[in-house]
Amino acid sequence: MTEFKNIKNIPKYIFEKGSISSLSDIVKEFDGFVVYFIDKFFQDNDVKKKIPARRNDLIQFIDTADEPKTSLIDKLCDQVKANGENCTCVVGLGGGSVLYIAKAVSNMLTNKGKAEDYQGWDLVENPGVYKIGIPTLSGTGSEASRTCVLTNVEKGIKLGMNSDYSMFDQLILDPDLTKTVPRDQYFYTGMDTYLHCMESLNGSYRNVVIDALSQKAIELCREVFLSDDMMSEANREKMMIASYFGGCAAGNVGVVHPLSAGLSIALGYHHGIANCLVMNILEEYYPYEYVEFKDMMEKQKVSLPTGLCSKLDQKIYEKLYSSSIIHEKPLTNALGAEFKTILTKEKMISLFKRI
Repeated sequence: MTEFKNIKNIPKYIFEKGSISSLSDIVKEFDGFVVYFIDKFFQDNDVKKKIPARRNDLIQFIDTADEPKTSLIDKLCDQVKANGENCTCVVGLGGGSVLYIAKAVSNMLTNKGKAEDYQGWDLVENPGVYKIGIPTLSGTGSEASRTCVLTNVEKGIKLGMNSDYSMFDQLILDPDLTKTVPRDQYFYTGMDTYLHCMESLNGSYRNVVIDALSQKAIELCREVFLSDDMMSEANREKMMIASYFGGCAAGNVGVVHPLSAGLSIALGYHHGIANCLVMNILEEYYPYEYVEFKDMMEKQKVSLPTGLCSKLDQKIYEKLYSSSIIHEKPLTNALGAEFKTILTKEKMISLFKRI
């Protein structure tokens, strides 16, 4: 019997400037307490005033200096449970890291064990607590994807809870929230959409729906990053749509994301800039997109640091390799089943040395 995959999409979303004001009407439907995970950037920001927290609600400001770790999810879950047993809604307001944290905590409030137990594909057994995502950055697609990517420091892996249960139940997509993003960060994060969509279109794991979403997301990225001002009001709206489409299409990545994960694990680079650092040396694998990527950087006057990996200890190169090559599915998508004979350890380390 043929096995068919049943695809899930986000059931509810609002897309409009100023739509964060709708949050109060949404959360008042919940009888239990609401936990808010909010990027620390907004701790002393006017956005904080728009959070309709009630007396028993819990607000946690998240320091995103480091990307989310499995150990952090376990710690946050303990704090939520200490607030009471009737948490009925989790809200994430921030960039990809905060959205991943909100999704992971929601899952772990209804599933036994530790966060690390659910890193992989379709391991989450029970639906999580109702979760609302409010992105303040555009590009990761975490608001629309079926994963929440976490770093397991002890095991040296960066891997998501890939599950339909990791998807948000409600999104509030408010382009006004991306006004204050620093320009370089706006570019690095926005490039995540461009890169994972172009990896998908260059891979072997294809289907017409993902292709269509990826093509539209890339078209919007080109309009944004080849324009005179990537952060104009119109372009911030386009980028938020591109990120959503890209998140719906995410999953079938290629060479960029495994090597980017290696940079995150071994050297602590955040996902957005790590992607860009890797794409900056992958002209051999993505020649057309490499040229376009460089054009976009030049158009927006964005630069990347160099010489970061040219003289590292051999143990670090080994860690870069091991934490990249473990991502077999995307590397197979890009290079085929024999990817290890193409992207050998020597070859991969030589690539990293160019960063």
